[in-house]
Amino acid sequence: QVQLVESGGGLVQPGGSLRLSCETSGFAFSTYAMSWYRQAPGKEREFVAAISPDGTTTNYADSVKGRFTISRDNGEDTVYVQMKGLKPEDTAKYYCNAVPDVSLTTRYYYPWAQGTQVTVSS
Repeated sequence: QVQLVESGGGLVQPGGSLRLSCETSGFAFSTYAMSWYRQAPGKEREFVAAISPDGTTTNYADSVKGRFTISRDNGEDTVYVQMKGLKPEDTAKYYCNAVPDVSLTTRYYYPWAQGTQVTVSS
């Protein structure tokens, strides 16, 4: 069955960096666009970043442009997001999922996994 396992979250000071990983299995990873999302307490889940199957095309939410970088390793069936210049408003639980296209991020294919918590605080 499909598995999505997010990791790499933690507590970081404002301005700090983190790299999140999403290890996948159970589907043809290299043929799917992948996205990161986040959900803060009391808020709806929101799109963060997406990457095409071959990694050549990316899409970012305006709130993270210039600070976050999404990448993927098709040999390891893993998608990453490098987060720099973290702000308190980036505090949320982060999730990954497969999507139809980097621009079709309101649709996703698989049930949400457990996510990884990112807390930005001094």
